[in-house]
Amino acid sequence: MYRTIDDVQKAVLSGVSVLEITEKYLQRIEEHKHLNAFLEVFTDSVLENARIVDQKIKNGSAGKLAGVVIGIKDNICYQNHQVSASSKILEGFTSLYTSTVLQRLLDEDAIVIGRLNCDEFAMGSSNETSAFGSVENNWKANHVPGGSSGGSAVAASANLCTITLGSDTGGSVRQPASWTGTYGLKPTYGRMSRYGLIAYASSFDQIGTFTNTAVDAQLIYELSAGEDEMDATTSSHSVKNEKKDFPEKLKIGLISECIHHEGLDPEVKAHLNEIIEKLKDAGHEITEVSFPFMDYMVPTYYVLTTAEASSNLARFDGVHYGYRSQEAKGVEQTYVKSRTEGFGPEVKRRIMTGTFVLSHGYYDAYYTQGQKVRRVLKNRTDEFFQNLDLLLLPTTPGTAFEKNAVKDPIQMYLQDIFTVHSNLTGNPAISIPFRVHSNGLPYGIQLMADCFQEDLLFHGVKKLEELI
Repeated sequence: MYRTIDDVQKAVLSGVSVLEITEKYLQRIEEHKHLNAFLEVFTDSVLENARIVDQKIKNGSAGKLAGVVIGIKDNICYQNHQVSASSKILEGFTSLYTSTVLQRLLDEDAIVIGRLNCDEFAMGSSNETSAFGSVENNWKANHVPGGSSGGSAVAASANLCTITLGSDTGGSVRQPASWTGTYGLKPTYGRMSRYGLIAYASSFDQIGTFTNTAVDAQLIYELSAGEDEMDATTSSHSVKNEKKDFPEKLKIGLISECIHHEGLDPEVKAHLNEIIEKLKDAGHEITEVSFPFMDYMVPTYYVLTTAEASSNLARFDGVHYGYRSQEAKGVEQTYVKSRTEGFGPEVKRRIMTGTFVLSHGYYDAYYTQGQKVRRVLKNRTDEFFQNLDLLLLPTTPGTAFEKNAVKDPIQMYLQDIFTVHSNLTGNPAISIPFRVHSNGLPYGIQLMADCFQEDLLFHGVKKLEELI
């Protein structure tokens, strides 16, 4: 099978048609239906587009991604195709336009095979809050794949398509990447357009990628990142970093509070220490730094994201589009019943929390305070990168857990303890497949760079992979 973009390109060069490649993926998706990764397979449009790309290859006019088959998280819009954010509230909704990031990949002749299951409105860390059932981890039955982009992670890991797109608000690309043995990239905030991404928390959300190699992650990033007039938060910063002579020996920081965290699985910790020693032996400069704000990060993240979610999700009202309660009589009942029936428990919990955070009398105590903490975190992180090239930390405290094993919402929120940092501060980060635990499940290791230093991040991945 074709696990990478390179595999696909070699097959196309050897005379395999894009239609054949697509049909193999369709067959594989059918064989792996039990994983529940896909909510919908776009069979008709993907076959039609495969034929069009085959014709372009014959004409010599095909783009850089000819033959590459993409799966998209169910919160990324694709014109004339359904999108639901894995929620009942968007029942039957068809998108009127295509997300900018996706359109840039389509312009290079990538083709979209279907939409992928996720936590409802990207709210979750295990892919168990989807209105359409949880996703199965392809490494081990009855285990979660991580969330919220669990379907995207499993589709890339189980080879159901070449690459997938997800979104990362607090670790929703990197955490499931860690638990499925894939590469999960979260770019700098403002690097990839959010136009066409259904909003959860607008100052945190970033579209990210799942791939089976770092080279693929870099290519997709370079083709899809950059300024977009449809998203005022995108940066005009050049995507291709001008600096090409990256140092052979890197200055890598270790956050003491992460590598010595009491919640870190002993086996993960041992392997982390092993790679740190290898980096030192290879001549890289390793410095331990203190970040005494670990206990504040997850609470700050949830105060701010729930506030933004409360505001963003107000548009799903049962009036304009999507699900409308059949029991409702009158305007007020339409709002109340449609939202009560349409949203799942976790989404309701976050909307209620966010509404409280923004309410009169509590706004300053929670939301304003949260923004002040966020600024402290950002300033301290910026200080790190004045003296360091990269930060190295675990992606997750351990491996994937069994379905329904974590019942307490607070415990579930703490799954993001090592990933929320880069969303709060806007820094780029990537999870790299690291080891397979003695329990048979994979886990990743994470690198973080200064804002807009994705090229340095990819350089760091190459250096790290020489030693893994």
